Amino acid sequence: MPGFEIVPGETAIVITDPQNDFLSPDGVTWGVVGQSITENGTVENIGALFDVADETGMPVFISPHYYFEHDHRWQFEGTLETLMHSIGMFDRPHALTLEGFEGSGADWLDQYKPHINNGRTVVTSPHKVYGPDSNDLVLQLRKAGISQVVLGGMSSNLCTESHMRALIEAGFEVMVVTDATAGAITPYYDGYAASLVNFRMIASKVDNTENTVSAIKAAYAAQ
Repeated sequence: MPGFEIVPGETAIVITDPQNDFLSPDGVTWGVVGQSITENGTVENIGALFDVADETGMPVFISPHYYFEHDHRWQFEGTLETLMHSIGMFDRPHALTLEGFEGSGADWLDQYKPHINNGRTVVTSPHKVYGPDSNDLVLQLRKAGISQVVLGGMSSNLCTESHMRALIEAGFEVMVVTDATAGAITPYYDGYAASLVNFRMIASKVDNTENTVSAIKAAYAAQ
């Protein structure tokens, strides 16, 4: 691995889909992602990244996943797009209203709300499939002078991996926090195991939350 040096002012944390439909036991996907989330301590580890960002002032960007009513009129979809639409995952009634948002599957996990709604965290427009190609994450990162990304969030082999790939293609240096994500595990497929292979082959670095938090603290203490 080439490694990844956290540079204050140039490095940001990006979290994909920190939303109830993935991370809450009441979410519509818990039946397939709950095992991986529990084993990894994903909820707590994403929380630790938010905590260290608040402590140090490190920039945080959230790339959420929302489906509005007009998205349900798409004429073709991939396998999991079809599933997400059929189970009402991340549904919101309209792009211009928060009606029904509070406590819904599209809402943030409750313990993350103080970090996300702090007036400092950047929440981008929603991505619509898996990667940030359809939202303004890259624009927001560039405008903030960010060239390096510490990546976590849900779900590992879908949105998180797609964000890693797209950000690297856009010229960012990316490391992945492997226990701040999780994936679907079924009798036939292990999405989390699949993502680990690609994280390790493509990212500049993979590491756990404990080591990443320590590295962020050390980088900011050395300023």
